[in-house]
This record gives sequence, structure tokens and C-alpha cells, in this order.
Amino acid sequence: MLPEDRHVPARLFLARHGQTVWNLEHRLQGQLDSPLTAEGIRQAEAVAEKLAGAAILTICSSPLGRALRTALIIAERLGAELIEVPDLAEVHHGDLAGLTWDEIDERHPGARQERAANRYGWAFPGGESYAQARTRARRALSACGWAATGAPLLVSHEMIGRMLRAELRGLDAAHALALRHPHGVVFEIGNGVERML
Repeated sequence: MLPEDRHVPARLFLARHGQTVWNLEHRLQGQLDSPLTAEGIRQAEAVAEKLAGAAILTICSSPLGRALRTALIIAERLGAELIEVPDLAEVHHGDLAGLTWDEIDERHPGARQERAANRYGWAFPGGESYAQARTRARRALSACGWAATGAPLLVSHEMIGRMLRAELRGLDAAHALALRHPHGVVFEIGNGVERML
């Protein structure tokens, strides 16, 4: 049963942070950070342009630097209020954060195979699983619902974004894990229906 104080926006927009240095290096970021690239900044500006006519008054952002920088660029362009929502942070990658998969294979043999066997329930060593992050996604949606005026924009990350979209669309684990969210793409989600802008 859902908590009585849960208040999910009926309609919202979801954007992923712009491209980062570690995205280019294929390093897992998790709750560590790396700066936006010049392309990442352009992507944030392009998202702002796409949303210029959407009357967004509130932006809820992950507190991680790459998302917050993206959200600030968009908020300045739209004149929207920016609110940090800790539960929008990326899935915690624990001991694997900052590493490439080649480095993970060397330092944590077997981790890739364990993850492949149960991608939803497997927790990053010292971090969290998708299943655990989905609970945070629920809390984040409720927090944004209470904080927002009108339809908010959520600026977050690809992995926690899958869980946000799964909650909003009622998806099971397998369908949630199949979702992709490229940089520079905005989704509008309302009443369980999603469309890409």
C-alpha cells in the first residue's frame, strides 16, 4: 500500500544530465561525479530550448554536480525555481564507481557475471541495487509532487531514471531495465503515458 502522503505529479518532464567526461571514458559514475563536457553544456541548453514553451515553474534536480549543473542551465533559461531532491541521485555504484568495466573485471572478478544473472536485484558492492533504488524513486516522485507548482521538470540520471519511469508507467523490472535515456532527450509523462520531445 502506498503512503497516504504520496503525491506524484499527474504530468511531468524528465531529462538526463548532459554528457560528462566520464561518460566519454566509459567510467561508471554512480554517486561520484565528473564535469560536463562542452557537448554536455550544449545538450543542457538544447533541453532548455525544447521546454521553452512548456510553462515549467519548478525543476527538481539530483544533487550530484553533473545533474545540478544541467538543471541550473535549464532553470536560468526558463526562469524556474530549482529544488534539490536527494533521492533523485544516481544508483549508488559503491566500490565500482569511477572504474571502467575492464578495470572492474580485473579488480572485482565475477561481478559482471553476478550482475548479468540478476540485474534488478544485484547490488553494487558497497552500493545499491535497482530494486533498492526504486524505493528512492518513489520517494523522489512524491517529494517533487509536493514541491512543484504545475508540471515539474526532473533532472536526473539514466539508471535512477529507469526506476522513475517504471513507477510512473507501472512497468515491471524487465521492462524498466530495457529503457534508455540518451543525453539531450526529454520525456513528457502523464497518466502512465510517455512521449519523447
